[in-house]
Amino acid sequence: MEFKTFLFYAFSVVLVLAALRVITARNPVHSALFLVLAFFSAAGIWMLLKAEFLSIVLVLVYVGAVMVLFLFVVMMLDVNIEKMREGFWGYFPLGATVGTIIVLEMAGVIFHGFQGGDADVPAISANIGNTKELGKLIYTEYVYAFEIAAVILLVAIVAAVALTLRRRKDSKYFAPSAAVKVKSADRVRIVKMKSEAKMDPVAPAVPVAPATPAAPPAPQK
Repeated sequence: MEFKTFLFYAFSVVLVLAALRVITARNPVHSALFLVLAFFSAAGIWMLLKAEFLSIVLVLVYVGAVMVLFLFVVMMLDVNIEKMREGFWGYFPLGATVGTIIVLEMAGVIFHGFQGGDADVPAISANIGNTKELGKLIYTEYVYAFEIAAVILLVAIVAAVALTLRRRKDSKYFAPSAAVKVKSADRVRIVKMKSEAKMDPVAPAVPVAPATPAAPPAPQK
């Protein structure tokens, strides 16, 4: 067995095990970390297929940005795992059905690829790892799909920020709608008070003459 083939099988085994741990781990933070391991394993497989640009993009974008966003959302939301597990078996039939359909579709594509035999490889596929050729395809034939993906990522970022701004007991929060609807009467109250006479501090004080003592009474005869 060649060393390249050994690396392919090694990365594939790690990728499958990490993907299984993503959906079976009880802690969502552990699931996110196993997803990081799965991304690194997939990047290694792409590197073996001479798709260097896609491999680097997978590490930089998904591991460096998307997974950080996932961990940020998971830690900030403080999800109650016990409450979420209460309805697990209620959603299990639907999830199992969707998972089975996805597995059958992937198996059909892989089986068709192996049964097709050696097909003529177009000349452009020789530069599949070239950044220039990939950029031409993205911004010409797949420009609309690229823009839609960018909009979806933007909506995901806005949704993550909006979820962290929910009302919590340990953080200050105000409703923007209530702040817009506020009136002046709700904020300011005018109170009438009686005016009091006060001495002007600027005016000089007027000296007061001391009172003359009263004369003693005359003696009576």
